[in-house]
Amino acid sequence: MSSRRSLRLPIILAVVMILILIILTVGWVLLSVFGAMANSRFAGLNWTLLSVGTVFIVALLAGVIIYLVFSIKTINFNQRQANFLDSVTHEFKSPIASMKLCLQTLSRHQVSDEERESFHRYMMEDLDRLDTLVNQVLNAGRVDMAPVEDEAEDVSLDDVLRECSETVCSRYRVPPETIQYDVEACCVRARQVDLELIFRNLIDNAVKYAGAEPKVEVDLKRHSSGKVIVQIRDNGAGIPQTLRHKVFERFRRLGLELEREKPGTGLGLFIVRTLVRRLGGQVRVRDRESGTGAVLEVELPAKRVVGRKAS
Repeated sequence: MSSRRSLRLPIILAVVMILILIILTVGWVLLSVFGAMANSRFAGLNWTLLSVGTVFIVALLAGVIIYLVFSIKTINFNQRQANFLDSVTHEFKSPIASMKLCLQTLSRHQVSDEERESFHRYMMEDLDRLDTLVNQVLNAGRVDMAPVEDEAEDVSLDDVLRECSETVCSRYRVPPETIQYDVEACCVRARQVDLELIFRNLIDNAVKYAGAEPKVEVDLKRHSSGKVIVQIRDNGAGIPQTLRHKVFERFRRLGLELEREKPGTGLGLFIVRTLVRRLGGQVRVRDRESGTGAVLEVELPAKRVVGRKAS
């Protein structure tokens, strides 16, 4: 549905430009005819046609410029789609090849119980990787669908942050103390699955792109304005200032696809931005006050304050 909307404006613009060109051509033909019959009777009409023709030329030039901008955006989007396909192909092939090798080894060779357990563990990790990838692609396709209002509920945001952090730590096999908390007890009105998608993606990115010794900080504060602010900080390389507005685009990943060391599809932050906007909030990238790394800040409307301090 969104692809149809994105094509509608360029098509309308192209049709309008063609009509302007036809009118302009007819007008100049008439102007030439009347000019050949130059006399005082048609002098005013000549000036009128000249003025109208000038306006049409300016409109045509503006249309060409706008159409060029749309064309450049389309080319960039197609390039990101190509990068996405490269990334997804690699993400699918790697765990499949790994599981195939493990199964071939188990079926063709006698292995010890300890080795068999290791192979099973590797295959479960590969299956989790595939499951995460499939869910990411499916979630990206679903975020454009309007949610059912009745599905919203009061959700304890501090609990969601802790659950998402535990899931991410388990996935990357890092100790729980990798993620430090400074959270207040807050509640927002939303679907819990949406909040989990938002903060699981953000915390996953923070751990994935953190430094050699990952350190992630999760802050949750409720402001007097009725907003809750969640900041997720990492100690990685950070996001360049010029690219911060682009990282939330669909299929957008920084750098060259074949040179990346971290797996991904370029859909995580797109999902985050779409869901945050749907909840009436904002998401942005900020600088750390000190040291390297990125700060992802999410602002959401608060429902109420739960009468306890999160420990």
